[in-house]
Amino acid sequence: MQTKLSVYVRLGAMMFLQYAIWGAWTPVMWSYVKGLGFSDYQAGLVFSALWLACILAPFTGGQVADRWMPSQWFLALVHAAGAIVLYVMAGAQDFTPFIVLMGVYALLYAPTLAVTNAVAFEHIEDREKEFGVIRVLGTLGWIVAGLMLTGMRSMTLTVEGRGDLLVLSAALSVLMAIVCLTLPHTPPKREADNPFAFVEAFKLLKDPHFLLFIIIAFIVTTELQFYYLPTSEYLEKQILIPQEQVPAVMAIAQACELIGMAILLPILLPRIGIRWALAIGVLAWPLRYIVFAFGTPDIKWAVLASLGLHGIGYTFFFVVSFIYVDKVAPPNIRASAQALVTLATLGVGNFLGTFFTSWVMDFFRGPEGDVAWKWVFVVPCILTVACAIAYLALFRDPRAAPDAKLPESAPAG
Repeated sequence: MQTKLSVYVRLGAMMFLQYAIWGAWTPVMWSYVKGLGFSDYQAGLVFSALWLACILAPFTGGQVADRWMPSQWFLALVHAAGAIVLYVMAGAQDFTPFIVLMGVYALLYAPTLAVTNAVAFEHIEDREKEFGVIRVLGTLGWIVAGLMLTGMRSMTLTVEGRGDLLVLSAALSVLMAIVCLTLPHTPPKREADNPFAFVEAFKLLKDPHFLLFIIIAFIVTTELQFYYLPTSEYLEKQILIPQEQVPAVMAIAQACELIGMAILLPILLPRIGIRWALAIGVLAWPLRYIVFAFGTPDIKWAVLASLGLHGIGYTFFFVVSFIYVDKVAPPNIRASAQALVTLATLGVGNFLGTFFTSWVMDFFRGPEGDVAWKWVFVVPCILTVACAIAYLALFRDPRAAPDAKLPESAPAG
């Protein structure tokens, strides 16, 4: 007999591992593939594979879990397959096999982001109160994965000829597959929502404030790639952080994200409103970019402290964005509106942002491989400041649509 506690523990373990897998490779992948000799453009392609897969996910793996296979079996299957792909990819040295394997892995992993949320929603009693507690374990998993990779590098625990970040992700994927087999049974609905249902939400674009919100959300997401892609290389080469310490150092961002979600946002949002919360979220990133632009080993403390601004910015922008959409969308298209925002940010925004970031990196990289970091980070600084000014000047706090409720989920940080 399954108790409520046992179900919630398994759901928490699922969410922890789901994001630990992602957090093991994402923060340091850029410096890893650059070490393999990939160009900035090729490195950008590696990152863009997951974002392209996120655009395709509702029409691929998401449909399998919705219509034909119990969700826990689907998750176990794709994570087991993903572990194999990750392990093989860890030994790939050339770009062509690496990007092919990355594309395959992205198609396997991307649908699991939505399916894990769906499994959690299916088996918790109070979504508004309890989902956040389970979801925040994903952020904790991301942090722990970074600490684990740092520990592996400090103790020189490596598999000869294979990238440690991908080997760790593969091991976590195996563990995730096992955990998924213990999850509560979640049968397919077979009458799943139309995967094109987000098209209905386009009617919200007739509202100039919502249109402004979508445009700025898209731009901000493209500039966010200036954190995800070059930060590991920047910390190693410009700030002189030892390579083995970089994963743990970058976990500062997720630690501050935990603080932002648990403490700051609940206190401030009711007092300052959505407009100011979005502006604060956007402004946190250019503040970090300014510190990065002028960062040197002599002010290492300032650079490390500025990493926390990523977590604060993520909380105040993305979490508040989903609250805003849920507040203004009529109940009959609320899910479609959330899907539209996810498509514009997690999908298209991230996908195009990787190419823009890699192009800027390549433009400011010298013939000897040295990077003019100051100018690399000035570019997103200018664009994100402009977005924050636009929010404050043109955006207005919304009135709630009938029967509006708090959102059920937000994307990963």
